Amino acid sequence: MQSKEKDYWESEEAVAQIHGWNFSHIHGRYTEESDLPWSYENIVRSYLKGTDTLLDIDTGGGEFLLSLNHPYNRTSATEAYPPNVKLCENVLLPLEINFHEAGNYASLPFDDSAFDIIINRHGNFEVSELYRILKPGGLFITEQVGEDNDRELVELLLPGTPKPYHGLNLTEQSKKFCDNGFTILTSDEAFRPIRFFDVGALVWFAKIIEWEFPHFSVETCFERLVQAQQILDTTGSIDGTIHRYLIVAQK
Repeated sequence: MQSKEKDYWESEEAVAQIHGWNFSHIHGRYTEESDLPWSYENIVRSYLKGTDTLLDIDTGGGEFLLSLNHPYNRTSATEAYPPNVKLCENVLLPLEINFHEAGNYASLPFDDSAFDIIINRHGNFEVSELYRILKPGGLFITEQVGEDNDRELVELLLPGTPKPYHGLNLTEQSKKFCDNGFTILTSDEAFRPIRFFDVGALVWFAKIIEWEFPHFSVETCFERLVQAQQILDTTGSIDGTIHRYLIVAQK
């Protein structure tokens, strides 16, 4: 049985790649973010006006940005991950959205005071650079993955692995914004369950989220995956905790 399971898990490992930020491959085999106390989309829409100049930093494949249906001639986006850059060039540039490949978050290719609203979901940014390119009174809206994200799952597969990023929590990040001249309009923080109903889905997930699960492979973590399967067989799911925080900051 374990040989059959290993073959299945390795097949999931082999196809672990995404374009944009699309987790449809494991849809129905896991659940997360189903009960956050806020809706990032609704918050963005509540502030965004059709006349605003909008920037999406680390847009992925532009999926969320395009769902906003903001006027393309008032929309800009950046992305740093090479496969997503190519996707954005193919999807966003033909729409005449002002897209740039940009991985230097301290020096973005935009003028001072260029934007009314900057959005960023689960991406990188530099607070002082946001301040530079926002108009006076402009807004930065972000939902971020916190430093304690998925820690039970990491410990299950790769025990003793340190956190990839320290200081990613609401208290420390809010202080950073205030120290750089921003006013916090809205903020929140949440810890919610993430559940896997299939070890293969967990394998795919761990391979994709390589910064949380460094050097993960079915071969090196096989015995830990067997334990995960035993947990699943006993309890019906493999459970962890996601860590998210939200900040709306005004220049």
